[in-house]
Amino acid sequence: MLSLFGYALAAILIIIPLYILYKPPRFVIRFAQRKWEDVLWNVATSKRIVALTIDDGPSEYTSEILDILRSNDATATFFVIGSHATPDREEILRNLIRHGNELANHAMRDEPSYLLSETELIDNINCVQKIISDIEATARPGANDVGLDSKMAQSALYFRPGGGFFSTKMREILSKMGYHLTLGDIYPHDPFVPFWKINNWHILSSIHPGGIIICHDGRSWTPPMLRKLLPELKRRGFQVVTLTALLKEGKCT
Repeated sequence: MLSLFGYALAAILIIIPLYILYKPPRFVIRFAQRKWEDVLWNVATSKRIVALTIDDGPSEYTSEILDILRSNDATATFFVIGSHATPDREEILRNLIRHGNELANHAMRDEPSYLLSETELIDNINCVQKIISDIEATARPGANDVGLDSKMAQSALYFRPGGGFFSTKMREILSKMGYHLTLGDIYPHDPFVPFWKINNWHILSSIHPGGIIICHDGRSWTPPMLRKLLPELKRRGFQVVTLTALLKEGKCT
C-alpha cells in the first residue's frame, strides 16, 4: 500500500508541475508580470480582442496561413527568423504586410537567444530588422493595388527570443534598443505537440480579452488548427489582430 501511495504521490508531484508549464494558471502569469514588468505578456482590456503571433516564418505554409487569416478577417504579427527569409520567400512577406499583418524580430536562427553573447544578440537583432525594413520598404508601394489593404501595418519593434527564454542582460539590451520583449500568455506548445485538435483546444480553453496567442509557422498542423480556431473565435465575438492593434486597446501587462 505504501508503495502504491508513493507512486501516486510521485506521479502527482511530476504531473502537476508539468501541467502548470503546459497550461499556466492565471496566477502564474500574474506573478511573471509583476516580476518582469518590461516583458509583454498580454494587454489589460475588457474588449473581446486578442493578438495572434506566429513564430518561425516564413515557410512553405505561410501563404496558406495568409489565406486563412484573410478569409476570417484576422491579422497577425509574424515573428520572422532571418535565415528563413530567403529571396524566394520575400514576396510572401510583402503580401503579409500588404494585407494588414506586421513583421517582428525572432533573431537570425532557430536557436536559444539567451545563449548568444551581447555582440551576437545585437548583431542578430539588427540583421533581422534590416531584412524586415527592406521588405516593408518594397511592400508599401503596392498598397493601392486592387485587392490590397490600404492600411498596411507600420514597422513595430518587437523581439521574441528564440526558445522563449530571456536574461537580465537581454532585457537591458532590448530596452536600450527600443524593443518590446514580447512573450504572450496563450501558448499550446505547438512545436512539440503535432496534433492540431489539441492545440486548438488549448487556445480556446485559455482565451480571454487582451490575450496574446503564440503559435508557429513551419508546421503542417498549424494551418488546420487556424482553420478551426479563427472561425470559432469570431463566433465567440473575438477580434484577432496584430500586437500593435492590441496595444492600442489597453495597458501592457
